[in-house]
Amino acid sequence: MPTALITETAHGPRIDAVNDLGRAAGATPGMMLADARTLCPDIAVTPSDPTGDLDFLEKLALWAQRWGPWSALDPPDGVLVDVSGASHLFGGEARLIEDVHTACAARGLAARAAIAPTAGAAWALAHFGAKIGYSECILVRQDDAMRMLADLPVAALRLDSNVLTVLRRLGLKSLGDLAAIAKGGSGLDGNVSEASGRDALKRRFRSKSPTANPLIRLDQLLGKVPEPLLPVIAQTMPLVQRRLMEPIRHRSLLDQVLSDLAADMARELEGKGEGARRLELGLWRVDGEVLVRKLELAAATRDAAHITRLFTNKLEDVDAGFGIEIVRLRASWSEPLALGQGDIEIAAEQHGTSLAACIDRLTVRLGPEAVRRPAARASHIPERAQVWVPPLDHQLASQGTLDFYHRPLKMLDKAEVISVLYASPDGCPQRFRWRGKVREVVRVEGPERIAPEWWRERSSVRLRDYYRIEDAKGQRYWIYRHGLVDDGRGGMPAWYLQGMCA
Repeated sequence: MPTALITETAHGPRIDAVNDLGRAAGATPGMMLADARTLCPDIAVTPSDPTGDLDFLEKLALWAQRWGPWSALDPPDGVLVDVSGASHLFGGEARLIEDVHTACAARGLAARAAIAPTAGAAWALAHFGAKIGYSECILVRQDDAMRMLADLPVAALRLDSNVLTVLRRLGLKSLGDLAAIAKGGSGLDGNVSEASGRDALKRRFRSKSPTANPLIRLDQLLGKVPEPLLPVIAQTMPLVQRRLMEPIRHRSLLDQVLSDLAADMARELEGKGEGARRLELGLWRVDGEVLVRKLELAAATRDAAHITRLFTNKLEDVDAGFGIEIVRLRASWSEPLALGQGDIEIAAEQHGTSLAACIDRLTVRLGPEAVRRPAARASHIPERAQVWVPPLDHQLASQGTLDFYHRPLKMLDKAEVISVLYASPDGCPQRFRWRGKVREVVRVEGPERIAPEWWRERSSVRLRDYYRIEDAKGQRYWIYRHGLVDDGRGGMPAWYLQGMCA
């Protein structure tokens, strides 16, 4: 039956893809679902899965490396494979294309394939070659590219929809039309001009983006401009397993197998110079059921004892049934972890539990939502320079650590208003009142000016001038003046105390 994949938008469901029956009924990708139902009331809809599609496309790109040394993604539905010097292994380009169709059909995939000297030419032939009657989409020589591709529509250049609309309005409907203009001759208005047609196109399409500039795409298709491609590289996740000679049912035997696997995993990770952040333990029972237990760590580790101890708490509810015959441990997420020098002092082993191990224990026992850790954030505003994040969050902000600024050891949760006496409106403070006591200022360092974040704040937000001061009793404070006199953003400046210095 007619079927479409849809995505929810602000204006309602929009069609992402449609099958042949739906397309025959009038539904097309990009159409609103309400409009499609007027043409085909019986169309069935299913939510699209962009993440799953990308995952499948990555796996398809890796599988497609059977025809060439490397491959690249061509979203949303294509894969580019470099077959340079590999076609003779299949008996020529025609046999290679035939093998592609046969292999894809065996896996239930409908594919259109083409071979050309450039990625742009191969894409154009694969998408539009059959529409102009090409039975075999094979372009061997680059010199024949324009002659073979001249009848293809301008949509074969992989341009944005608005650029295609402009080209059609200019009367450029095929690649041959565009190539004739790019070589020179009459201008885009139909009159003969002194400037070449290519210069006219440059003036009209000035974007540096290939998808918005037909000249760049045309040069890439003809091989005059290189087109960089990002190859897909398979990542092998560390995996260790045990195929047991006899199924096990007792917990003590399972703990022993887990301990051996953790030691094997530690050696695998050490050989790669990595540490595990997420581990998955799979238990295959005799009856075919698979039990999976996952573990996420606060910091990368390859400590076998620590891994075994954490998994022990997750195996309390395991039902072995008639026995477990395969146990597999996989590190689905790992990070670089440098080798550390072991402590040769025996007494140093009694130093206690590390912070990461403590966080892991609390997370396993209390849950990931019950534990938080501070992390730096890229902001010059003191109250925004740090944030509390879950311990398993791997996107901790490292770029916002302003180590070159001296910040007080203790920051107040909220800056408190103080009364300040000063010699001049923009001068240093001499005496201030805080929490009912007057403090004499004997030393001052500053100011350090911090401007508001213009991309987040309104234009009326005032500047801050921070001072590090010391009173007569030797206590040090971090205060700031909010605003300047006559800055046009409010009344007189206000003073605040935000931290206690060492």
